[in-house]
Amino acid sequence: MTQALSSQAVIAVIGAGAMGAGIAQVAAAAGHTVKLLDNRPGAAAQAIAGICAQFEKMAAKGKLSPQASKDAGARLLAAGHIADLSDAALVVEAIVENLQVKQTLFKDLEAVVSEGCILASNTSSISITAIGAALKHPQRLAGLHFFNPAPLMALVEVVSGLATHQDVADTLFATAAAWGKTPVQAKSTPGFIVNRVARPYYAEALRVLNEGGADCATLDAVMREAGGFRMGPFELMDMIGHDVNFAVTNSVWRAFFNDPRFLPSLIQQDLVDAGFLGRKSGRGFFDYSASAVKPLPATAPEQVQPKDIVVYGQSAVAQALAKRLQTNQVSFTQAAADGDALASAGGATLRVTDGRTATRCAVDTHLPNTVLIDLALDYQTATRLAVSVAAHCDSAAANSAMGLLQAAGFAVSQLQDIPGLIVMRTVAMLANEAADAVNQGVCDTAAVDTAMRLGVNYPCGPLAWANAIGIDKLSTVLAHLAQTYGEDRYRTSPLIQHQLYAAKVFS
Repeated sequence: MTQALSSQAVIAVIGAGAMGAGIAQVAAAAGHTVKLLDNRPGAAAQAIAGICAQFEKMAAKGKLSPQASKDAGARLLAAGHIADLSDAALVVEAIVENLQVKQTLFKDLEAVVSEGCILASNTSSISITAIGAALKHPQRLAGLHFFNPAPLMALVEVVSGLATHQDVADTLFATAAAWGKTPVQAKSTPGFIVNRVARPYYAEALRVLNEGGADCATLDAVMREAGGFRMGPFELMDMIGHDVNFAVTNSVWRAFFNDPRFLPSLIQQDLVDAGFLGRKSGRGFFDYSASAVKPLPATAPEQVQPKDIVVYGQSAVAQALAKRLQTNQVSFTQAAADGDALASAGGATLRVTDGRTATRCAVDTHLPNTVLIDLALDYQTATRLAVSVAAHCDSAAANSAMGLLQAAGFAVSQLQDIPGLIVMRTVAMLANEAADAVNQGVCDTAAVDTAMRLGVNYPCGPLAWANAIGIDKLSTVLAHLAQTYGEDRYRTSPLIQHQLYAAKVFS
């Protein structure tokens, strides 16, 4: 088994910004002497002072002993010139995201460091293969992508370019683990794992917004309270900054030769063009001025509790709904499964969305009073559900459906009748993209699920979530989205198709 770099090994970090300083802090805390270099006069020394202050805060909170804090700070050294890094066993670059600048830096490093020194880039988007193409020994270059803030975020993507030697990637993997991180290995493709697989989280929300499905506050609330995501897509884009988020989307889209799956949004382009970049500019999807009132999600008014509630079958969703009704002392009856119907009340039939609109579902099933509910991470604990109502549904039946869900303890947000609602279509596309990454050899299944949980705090790995939903159901959602939009954007990954047919039983 490949060993981590010894704690006696000198680590060099080039770039004393937030990421470089964070990486230096991680390495120093792990026992390494760390040399920090920045071309801005005094920047390295200033960063070291800030890191030492962090160590002192940790000691004050009992997370480090006073002596350990002092020792860690003493291991940080400001380097004045690239020649000062000659004894480094690993050099991590965390400078501007520019291919030519990175290539020049690594070529200069090759003339200084030993043959056994590993070179690593913290790039989040530039090809490791392209960076290495300028080097005499590209086999010793790999990506070592930390997430911000590096001392707190557990995930590290270890990225291999076309020329990267496997021993180099394995050493970086072991070293990141020794530093207390959770590393995953990935192939150098656009966006690596996280920045690629995360694109649908923003893209589907932007598309639903563009189609008038609901307002930003409502969609965010549904994604948090039903989907279990820590932040909704619009508040998250505002926090990241639209200039950054839009640039990453554009970069991935262009790198995949304009694949429609990564198509940027005109809505976000308008925000960037207007300078409405989110929190940092005071305005994005939301207003962050001192006098701004935070918008509330649209919530259906309280309806009369229906008296004729029926819950069908023993699916996980039906069992969760029945348990919630029992907990709230609501009378209902249980019946045998009736197709994909979940429940009924007041003439309305409720189903979990399968990627069709409620109106299409009503026509296909010959049940005009059709109401669809969205996916939830856990129907037992979710506090809000999104619904859509068929065009043919009369208002009394729709109100009864709302009343049923409210009686079960859900806040209800009615969206326009869009296909797949918001949580279901988003999760389906996240899983689809994760499956494509695995199918194309970017990473394995465990790595993509780990990366998305730890890198962007998803409540569940997308492929684990796909298995929980059911590959057959997920495939149906994608197929219905593709039929509705007629776009290659919603094509089903070959891996999902393979798993679907592999599960078929011959009789």
